[in-house]
Amino acid sequence: MADDRRLEVLSAIVTDYVRTREPVGSRALVERYRLGVSPATIRNDMAALEDEGYIHQPHTSAGRVPTEKGYRLFVDEVARIRPLSAPERAAISALLTGAVDLEQVVLRTVRVLAQLTGQLAVVEYPSLRLTSLRHLELVALAPARLLMVIITDTGRVEQRTITLMGDRPDPGDDGAHGVIDPVALERLKIRLNASLVGRRADDVAPALAGLAEQAPSDERALLAAVTGELIAALRPDAEERIAVAGTANLARATPDFTTMGPLLDAIEEQVVLLRLLSGDPADASGMRVSIGSENHEDALAEASVVTAGYGPGVGDAVAHLGIIGPTRMDYPATMAAVRAVARYLSRFLAGPQD
Repeated sequence: MADDRRLEVLSAIVTDYVRTREPVGSRALVERYRLGVSPATIRNDMAALEDEGYIHQPHTSAGRVPTEKGYRLFVDEVARIRPLSAPERAAISALLTGAVDLEQVVLRTVRVLAQLTGQLAVVEYPSLRLTSLRHLELVALAPARLLMVIITDTGRVEQRTITLMGDRPDPGDDGAHGVIDPVALERLKIRLNASLVGRRADDVAPALAGLAEQAPSDERALLAAVTGELIAALRPDAEERIAVAGTANLARATPDFTTMGPLLDAIEEQVVLLRLLSGDPADASGMRVSIGSENHEDALAEASVVTAGYGPGVGDAVAHLGIIGPTRMDYPATMAAVRAVARYLSRFLAGPQD
């Protein structure tokens, strides 16, 4: 449907219904919106929109409400991402100012996104698989146990505790097997950083294999233990982390859902949230809006998900953030907030610019 006037009528119906949660009649449209046509023309346009499945009449003699198809058309053809207000921009800027590490900025980000949109907000931590290694730290904790700290270019920090096995030593191993030699540990740390810093996850395993071929005998047990844990941390199915805020916002939207329990249960499943965040390809602006059945999850059949990617480089998304709310949401405002927060977070990851 490409009739500009009918698009205006649909836009007015969506806007009014989002604001009032009441079915919208032709009289309300005439009184509240300057559509420039007679009430009879508006009624005809509403009848056409209903015939095409964009709106429906929930009760006899009642006004109309948008359908999932109507919301989809509104988002694709009508909704425009409006700029945030000065107070909203200031709130985001103040949020990120003074954040010292990724953990802190993600937790701040998810809270402000929930506050700006009035929806449930989700922020995915940058994936270890999509980031580059900035530094690898090895610290002895006990004679046979060490701490490996992985620091990525996005500021994500991952810690793994490694215990050396007390099996038979390799022939020619000069060190006491199963006991960490501080000198060998320091040499190995320097060697690993020289070889791995700046590499993506896919490039780490080949580099480690090359190091293993040239490793001195007193580093072999250490290198083998570190290699196993490092590859495990960077494997494709490694556990990702997410932060969630605003569950109470979703609870307040109960009238928009037939039942709330299955929706809340689905949101507790991290796998579901990760799939929602990084589902179908984003549009040209880097955003994605999925409505109702487009979420491919029965529990989210009455919900909409608005997401955007973020990362330290232009077009280089290493994670996603977004909101989950009822299909009856203010799409332009929500899309503006999600896009703005993603951009602020990307600038934080990029660091100071010269």
